[in-house]
Amino acid sequence: VIIAIQTFWYQKRFSVRIQLTLIPITVGVILNSYYDVKFHSLGMVFAALGVVVTSLYQVWVGAKQHELQVNSMQLLYYQAPMSSAMLLVAVPFFEPVFAEGGIFGPWSVSALLMVLLSGIIAFMVNLSIYWIIGNTSPVTYNMFGHFKFCITLCGGYILFKDPLSVNQGLGILCTLFGILTYTHFKLSEQEGSKSKLVQRP
Repeated sequence: VIIAIQTFWYQKRFSVRIQLTLIPITVGVILNSYYDVKFHSLGMVFAALGVVVTSLYQVWVGAKQHELQVNSMQLLYYQAPMSSAMLLVAVPFFEPVFAEGGIFGPWSVSALLMVLLSGIIAFMVNLSIYWIIGNTSPVTYNMFGHFKFCITLCGGYILFKDPLSVNQGLGILCTLFGILTYTHFKLSEQEGSKSKLVQRP
Protein backbone atom coordinates (compact mmCIF):
# COMPACT_ATOMS: atom_id res chain seq x y z
CA VAL A 1 0.00 0.00 0.00
CA ILE A 2 2.87 2.38 0.83
CA ILE A 3 4.56 1.67 -2.48
CA ALA A 4 1.25 2.30 -4.30
CA ILE A 5 0.72 5.61 -2.45
CA GLN A 6 4.25 6.81 -3.11
CA THR A 7 4.08 5.75 -6.76
CA PHE A 8 0.72 7.34 -7.62
CA TRP A 9 0.76 10.45 -5.37
CA TYR A 10 4.45 11.28 -5.05
CA GLN A 11 5.71 9.85 -8.38
CA LYS A 12 8.40 7.88 -6.56
CA ARG A 13 9.77 4.95 -8.53
CA PHE A 14 10.69 1.56 -7.10
CA SER A 15 12.84 -0.91 -9.04
CA VAL A 16 11.32 -4.24 -10.05
CA ARG A 17 13.69 -6.17 -7.79
CA ILE A 18 12.64 -4.06 -4.78
CA GLN A 19 8.99 -4.75 -5.63
CA LEU A 20 9.70 -8.48 -5.99
CA THR A 21 11.06 -8.63 -2.43
CA LEU A 22 7.51 -7.93 -1.25
CA ILE A 23 6.41 -11.38 -2.46
CA PRO A 24 8.34 -13.51 0.07
CA ILE A 25 7.59 -10.99 2.83
CA THR A 26 3.84 -11.07 2.10
CA VAL A 27 3.81 -14.87 1.83
CA GLY A 28 5.75 -15.12 5.11
CA VAL A 29 3.42 -12.78 6.98
CA ILE A 30 0.37 -14.67 5.64
CA LEU A 31 1.87 -17.99 6.78
CA ASN A 32 2.48 -16.54 10.25
CA SER A 33 -0.93 -14.91 10.56
CA TYR A 34 -3.10 -17.60 8.98
CA TYR A 35 -2.28 -20.23 11.58
CA ASP A 36 -2.28 -17.82 14.52
CA VAL A 37 -5.36 -15.62 13.95
CA LYS A 38 -9.02 -16.42 13.38
CA PHE A 39 -10.30 -14.57 10.31
CA HIS A 40 -13.67 -12.80 10.23
CA SER A 41 -15.11 -10.66 7.43
CA LEU A 42 -15.71 -7.61 9.67
CA GLY A 43 -12.23 -8.00 11.12
CA MET A 44 -10.79 -8.06 7.59
CA VAL A 45 -12.56 -4.76 6.82
CA PHE A 46 -11.14 -3.10 9.93
CA ALA A 47 -7.69 -4.58 9.26
CA ALA A 48 -7.75 -3.26 5.67
CA LEU A 49 -8.81 0.20 6.90
CA GLY A 50 -6.02 0.06 9.49
CA VAL A 51 -3.44 -0.75 6.81
CA VAL A 52 -4.62 2.13 4.59
CA VAL A 53 -4.69 4.69 7.43
CA THR A 54 -1.30 3.59 8.79
CA SER A 55 0.25 3.67 5.32
CA LEU A 56 -1.09 7.17 4.64
CA TYR A 57 0.25 8.34 8.01
CA GLN A 58 3.72 6.87 7.44
CA VAL A 59 3.98 8.34 3.95
CA TRP A 60 2.83 11.72 5.33
CA VAL A 61 5.49 11.57 8.07
CA GLY A 62 8.24 10.88 5.53
CA ALA A 63 7.00 13.54 3.11
CA LYS A 64 6.65 16.22 5.80
CA GLN A 65 10.10 15.56 7.26
CA HIS A 66 11.72 16.02 3.86
CA GLU A 67 9.45 18.90 2.84
CA LEU A 68 9.95 20.90 6.05
CA GLN A 69 13.57 19.77 6.55
CA VAL A 70 12.91 18.87 10.20
CA ASN A 71 14.26 16.07 12.34
CA SER A 72 12.10 13.50 14.15
CA MET A 73 11.99 15.46 17.43
CA GLN A 74 10.89 18.67 15.69
CA LEU A 75 8.11 16.90 13.77
CA LEU A 76 6.90 15.18 16.94
CA TYR A 77 6.93 18.56 18.75
CA TYR A 78 4.50 20.00 16.20
CA GLN A 79 2.42 16.87 15.65
CA ALA A 80 1.82 15.84 19.30
CA PRO A 81 -0.45 18.81 20.25
CA MET A 82 -2.66 18.15 17.21
CA SER A 83 -2.94 14.46 18.12
CA SER A 84 -3.77 15.34 21.72
CA ALA A 85 -6.50 17.77 20.63
CA MET A 86 -8.01 15.16 18.30
CA LEU A 87 -7.99 12.55 21.09
CA LEU A 88 -9.51 15.00 23.54
CA VAL A 89 -12.50 15.37 21.22
CA ALA A 90 -12.78 11.66 20.37
CA VAL A 91 -12.18 10.01 23.77
CA PRO A 92 -15.50 11.06 25.44
CA PHE A 93 -17.38 9.07 22.78
CA PHE A 94 -15.52 5.86 23.66
CA GLU A 95 -14.57 6.20 27.33
CA PRO A 96 -16.46 7.22 30.46
CA VAL A 97 -15.70 10.84 31.37
CA PHE A 98 -16.67 11.32 35.03
CA ALA A 99 -17.36 7.73 36.13
CA GLU A 100 -14.82 5.57 37.93
CA GLY A 101 -11.97 4.88 35.57
CA GLY A 102 -12.93 7.90 33.45
CA ILE A 103 -10.73 10.80 32.47
CA PHE A 104 -12.05 13.13 35.19
CA GLY A 105 -12.99 10.38 37.65
CA PRO A 106 -10.96 9.30 40.70
CA TRP A 107 -7.59 7.80 39.79
CA SER A 108 -5.35 5.66 41.96
CA VAL A 109 -1.62 6.37 42.14
CA SER A 110 -0.83 3.11 40.36
CA ALA A 111 -3.24 4.01 37.52
CA LEU A 112 -1.65 7.46 37.16
CA LEU A 113 1.82 5.88 37.07
CA MET A 114 0.72 3.38 34.41
CA VAL A 115 -0.79 6.15 32.26
CA LEU A 116 2.40 8.20 32.65
CA LEU A 117 4.55 5.19 31.73
CA SER A 118 2.29 4.47 28.75
CA GLY A 119 2.68 8.10 27.61
CA ILE A 120 6.48 7.92 27.86
CA ILE A 121 6.55 4.66 25.89
CA ALA A 122 4.22 6.12 23.24
CA PHE A 123 6.49 9.16 22.95
CA MET A 124 9.55 6.95 22.46
CA VAL A 125 7.74 4.77 19.90
CA ASN A 126 6.63 7.81 17.88
CA LEU A 127 10.12 9.31 18.07
CA SER A 128 11.68 6.08 16.81
CA ILE A 129 9.09 5.83 14.01
CA TYR A 130 9.85 9.39 12.87
CA TRP A 131 13.59 8.81 13.14
CA ILE A 132 13.56 5.60 11.06
CA ILE A 133 11.20 7.01 8.41
CA GLY A 134 13.10 10.32 8.24
CA ASN A 135 16.48 8.64 7.81
CA THR A 136 15.34 5.83 5.52
CA SER A 137 11.81 5.56 4.07
CA PRO A 138 8.32 4.33 5.01
CA VAL A 139 8.97 1.08 3.13
CA THR A 140 12.20 0.45 5.05
CA TYR A 141 10.37 1.20 8.30
CA ASN A 142 7.84 -1.51 7.46
CA MET A 143 10.67 -3.94 6.70
CA PHE A 144 11.99 -3.20 10.17
CA GLY A 145 8.49 -3.83 11.57
CA HIS A 146 8.32 -7.25 9.87
CA PHE A 147 11.78 -8.09 11.21
CA LYS A 148 10.61 -7.14 14.71
CA PHE A 149 7.56 -9.39 14.23
CA CYS A 150 9.81 -12.35 13.34
CA ILE A 151 12.09 -11.69 16.31
CA THR A 152 9.04 -11.50 18.61
CA LEU A 153 7.77 -14.89 17.41
CA CYS A 154 11.22 -16.47 17.77
CA GLY A 155 11.73 -14.85 21.18
CA GLY A 156 8.37 -16.15 22.39
CA TYR A 157 9.31 -19.65 21.25
CA ILE A 158 12.82 -19.58 22.78
CA LEU A 159 12.12 -17.71 26.02
CA PHE A 160 8.53 -18.63 26.87
CA LYS A 161 8.11 -21.92 24.98
CA ASP A 162 5.21 -20.50 22.95
CA PRO A 163 4.07 -23.02 20.32
CA LEU A 164 5.50 -22.42 16.85
CA SER A 165 4.14 -24.53 14.00
CA VAL A 166 6.15 -25.66 10.99
CA ASN A 167 4.16 -23.27 8.79
CA GLN A 168 5.00 -20.36 11.12
CA GLY A 169 8.67 -21.35 11.01
CA LEU A 170 8.53 -21.36 7.21
CA GLY A 171 6.75 -18.00 7.34
CA ILE A 172 9.51 -16.53 9.51
CA LEU A 173 12.21 -17.84 7.16
CA CYS A 174 10.33 -16.55 4.11
CA THR A 175 9.85 -13.11 5.69
CA LEU A 176 13.50 -12.88 6.77
CA PHE A 177 14.61 -13.88 3.26
CA GLY A 178 12.50 -11.07 1.79
CA ILE A 179 13.86 -8.55 4.30
CA LEU A 180 17.47 -9.57 3.60
CA THR A 181 17.00 -9.34 -0.17
CA TYR A 182 15.27 -5.96 0.20
CA THR A 183 18.17 -4.70 2.34
CA HIS A 184 20.74 -6.00 -0.13
CA PHE A 185 19.02 -4.44 -3.15
CA LYS A 186 18.35 -1.16 -1.32
CA LEU A 187 21.98 -0.82 -0.22
CA SER A 188 23.29 -1.67 -3.69
CA GLU A 189 20.98 0.95 -5.23
CA GLN A 190 22.21 3.55 -2.73
CA GLU A 191 25.83 2.69 -3.50
CA GLY A 192 25.06 2.96 -7.22
CA SER A 193 23.49 6.41 -6.82
CA LYS A 194 26.44 7.58 -4.69
CA SER A 195 28.95 6.42 -7.29
CA LYS A 196 26.99 8.25 -10.02
CA LEU A 197 27.16 11.45 -7.98
CA VAL A 198 30.90 11.05 -7.48
CA GLN A 199 31.47 10.47 -11.23
CA ARG A 200 29.67 13.68 -12.23
CA PRO A 201 32.11 16.46 -13.27
